[in-house]
Amino acid sequence: MDERRPHRPDGECGKGRKGKSGILYALGAFGFWGCVPIYFKALAHVPAMEVLAHRVFWSAPVTGALLILSGRWGNLPATLRQPRALPTLFVSSSLVLVNWFTFIFAVEKGRILEASLGYYINPLVNVLLGTLFLGENLRRTQVVAVLLAAAGTVNLLLATKLVPWVAIVLALSFGLYGFVRKKLSVDPLEGLFIETAIMAPFALLYMVWLASKAEICFGLVDTLTTTLLASAGIVTALPLFWFIRAAKALTLSALGIVQYVAPTCQFLLGVFAYGEPLSWHHLVTFGCIWAGIALFTFEAWREVTRPRK
Repeated sequence: MDERRPHRPDGECGKGRKGKSGILYALGAFGFWGCVPIYFKALAHVPAMEVLAHRVFWSAPVTGALLILSGRWGNLPATLRQPRALPTLFVSSSLVLVNWFTFIFAVEKGRILEASLGYYINPLVNVLLGTLFLGENLRRTQVVAVLLAAAGTVNLLLATKLVPWVAIVLALSFGLYGFVRKKLSVDPLEGLFIETAIMAPFALLYMVWLASKAEICFGLVDTLTTTLLASAGIVTALPLFWFIRAAKALTLSALGIVQYVAPTCQFLLGVFAYGEPLSWHHLVTFGCIWAGIALFTFEAWREVTRPRK
């Protein structure tokens, strides 16, 4: 044995490997979500409602397959036996539908910057919801962070005379989605399977209705469009699966920091890949949001690393 090499217990080595794999899974998930506008941009010629219908319909079998492969299919009966499980998941599925449609619409209409703004605001909305409905107390830095986000949003409203409704709807719908799901102890992948399974019959009926009027794009436009639409389930479920693996390996604070990769990638895509206008008003707004996020992240990190008595 080389005595110069420090001995590490097996548990420490395992923990290190787990942390590294968790970071890779987190970067994969949030990086994928950050680049997903490229996928929806390629489907910009397809009406947003049809894209949404395919996303819902194909996500159900893909998430079901992932549950079987990961050995968690047998957990579904216990999940569904929870009190108020189906009503809660019906509400959460409605919220995720609003979120998905708004994001697809934003990408198709060239509003990726506004969409990224919504996902930057989302963690601060979560803090606000926790304060209003869960009795959580806001620290001083968190109050300043929320006020900075509000100031940035108001600045954009006053400067453009337009309500940034895409950002607001995305932030609120995803924040409320997380709030509703917090009320139910369910694995994210199991929850998404049940949510999409609830809505899949309606999505199928909508596609059949479109086909009856010869207005459906699936199978009628070109092979690439059909392939992309059929891939909607993989595009939805794969990053979620990576996120679940990351969540098991990382602390919430580490996961919370990595989550900003997604809106940052969306911001860069909107400006540099798709040439969306970035005015001084946008820079002031994003500056306020980024400052609020920096304060929010600093406070969360300080709380986690503070020595316990």
